[in-house]
Amino acid sequence: MMNILKSKDRIFLLYGRHPLAVILIAGLLVRLAAVIFSKGWGMFDDHFLVIEPAQSWLDGYDSNRWFPGSGPDTQPRGHSFFYPGLHYLLFLFLESLGMYDPQSKMFAVRLLHALLSLIVVWASYRMADVMSGRKAAVLTGWLMALYWFMPFLSVRNLVEVACIPFLMWGSWMIVRDEKSRYTMASFLLAGLLHGLSCSIRYQVIFFPAGFGLVLFLKEKWRVALVYGLGWLTSFVLIQGVTDLVIWGSPFAEFREYFLHNLTHAANYLTGPWYMYILLLAGILIPPVSLFLLAGWLSVWRRQQIHFLPVLLFLVFHSVFPNKQERFILPVVPYLILLGVVGYMRWLNSVRSLRLQRLISAGWVFFWVLNLAFLPVFSLNYSKRAKVESMVYLSDYQDIRVLLLEDSNSGDTQMSPRFYLDQWAAEIYVSKSHPADSLNPVFIEDPEHRPGFLLFYGTERLEHRVAQLRLLYPEIVPETVIRPGFIDRVLYRLNPLNANQTVTIYRNKAVFPYPKEISHEPRRG
Repeated sequence: MMNILKSKDRIFLLYGRHPLAVILIAGLLVRLAAVIFSKGWGMFDDHFLVIEPAQSWLDGYDSNRWFPGSGPDTQPRGHSFFYPGLHYLLFLFLESLGMYDPQSKMFAVRLLHALLSLIVVWASYRMADVMSGRKAAVLTGWLMALYWFMPFLSVRNLVEVACIPFLMWGSWMIVRDEKSRYTMASFLLAGLLHGLSCSIRYQVIFFPAGFGLVLFLKEKWRVALVYGLGWLTSFVLIQGVTDLVIWGSPFAEFREYFLHNLTHAANYLTGPWYMYILLLAGILIPPVSLFLLAGWLSVWRRQQIHFLPVLLFLVFHSVFPNKQERFILPVVPYLILLGVVGYMRWLNSVRSLRLQRLISAGWVFFWVLNLAFLPVFSLNYSKRAKVESMVYLSDYQDIRVLLLEDSNSGDTQMSPRFYLDQWAAEIYVSKSHPADSLNPVFIEDPEHRPGFLLFYGTERLEHRVAQLRLLYPEIVPETVIRPGFIDRVLYRLNPLNANQTVTIYRNKAVFPYPKEISHEPRRG
């Protein structure tokens, strides 16, 4: 008992002297839990636009047909090669060490991203300390470390999240010098870091644009030019040179990205202009979310250099028709940071005892709810059914064709072939591509018949199986892979979250016998 008390005393002593160290350790522990348990991916883009292309390039294949010569009349499609390219280099390194298992590779990816995300906790603490003092820094640090969605997002491959550490690091370089004197080296480094973040996610260009604008308005000409030079150097070297080598034209992908979004803005998910305000008010958990949003608005004069970039980013995404929840993620840490700074300033002026009690009750409600959500999402195996169906099939050798059936939906499913560890062709059956419209070659040619048929969802399953049995009479049930708890909840809330049960049928005409279960890596 005495040893326990002594340990607690040591922790409190350490926290009193070095609160940032304790906050970073707490943030790391929760993120390590996410590294271990939160497998899969969050949204379409963080797997199919990052992991799949990177591994396919390593295997001498181009899954998304991004490179010249990968398909007929291949053209730039508006994708930065930088972030997937880093994963290509990582997978190349891991395979050189003998690591071929996809789940092991993704463990390494999640671990690296979790460690990188701690930069956000560290930088936001430091910035809050300079802006408002120790109390604001501690609160900001705990929020960044333990907000219910932070650990889950920190181990994902979303470009909207991966760009944040470099944004925040560059911002810290600016804040560090702002109250002493403007150091050219710091602003050069800030520009380089922000240019790197823009190469990961093009749309965060509003941040360096806002920083530069404020510096010019303050007539800090030399500092603004040095910052702009840093940003330009980074962006040109990463984007311009890469596209010049691949396409023979600098900024070919960036140009196509801009033109595509300008032309097809209304072709994706749309929403009202206030959608992101409601989203932020919800995910940051009221009433604390209202404290933070009001606090952010209150610092518009004192923290112009960070307020304006956030405002530009929010206004653009609120006005632009294409609205997806992940688009707003780069701005969230800035809203938390500036929101706490503004909130703490307001809190110091509150004299009403009743209002103070209401505020305290609001924080108690927030922390109870937040800490209840935190383990649920941090340990969530996202898209479990899709991943595990590929892991299951990966023990079969030489799968040439997969048939993915989701005739309950108008959309076509895609299988995460990274986990299959082989690049089988995919054919789709959906409402828009019914079974009777299949190319005859996939029915008549033995070389092109699907070895496995994956049925997404359990609705009308017997009827759907019977329809395809008319084309493939030798299909037999193989196994059923069920989604995780959160996946099931999200699917019930919105069927657009395609997290259904996957029922796998084996085509005996292609694979006569069931697999021998093996946990050894297929390659290497």
